[in-house]
Amino acid sequence: MKVFHIPRIFQKLFPSLIWQVPTTEKVIYLTFDDGPTTELTSWITKTLSSYQAKGTFFCVGDNLQKHPEYLLKLLEAGHTVANHSFNHLKGWNTPLQEYITNVEKCETLTKNKIFRPPYGRIRLSQIKALKNLNYKIIMWDIMSYDFDPNLDVNLSYQKIIAHTKPGSILVFHDNIKAEHTLKYLLPKIMDYFQSQGYLFKAIQ
Repeated sequence: MKVFHIPRIFQKLFPSLIWQVPTTEKVIYLTFDDGPTTELTSWITKTLSSYQAKGTFFCVGDNLQKHPEYLLKLLEAGHTVANHSFNHLKGWNTPLQEYITNVEKCETLTKNKIFRPPYGRIRLSQIKALKNLNYKIIMWDIMSYDFDPNLDVNLSYQKIIAHTKPGSILVFHDNIKAEHTLKYLLPKIMDYFQSQGYLFKAIQ
């Protein structure tokens, strides 16, 4: 079962995590996980630019190390480059110290404390340790499922339209699995919300 919109109960169970940004302004936060990639990062930034939009790129440290040119390009364009761990670790399967060390290794490249756990899977001990190190842990309230090859893209579009509101954090993916769906879905979503008077900003 696909959960396009995170229920309030989950947000209340983990209040130290950031699920959305409190605001009454028409602002949406588009986020892109897993990059940078030679296949998609440039297309995403060009698309955002055409809407005068800024995004948040939760980058895998190993990918940033392989493609260092994208770090400067993203920052120069006004986007936020954030931490998605160095090796895209699953928190549920990773010992505490190994997980924290991996996140800190990625931070040597991103130079900030903005972090999203890969797969959204993180244990309470990891949350506590990262919060003690002053990390801002960003989750989401809207998931596009653009990585799913069996996705009904029209259903995804309808769910995003129905549940997105001021301050929503939307998840897309900067990886090859998502390419076909992302290239269809992202402009369509941005067209709709721009027509409704929304701005697209980066998480700071």
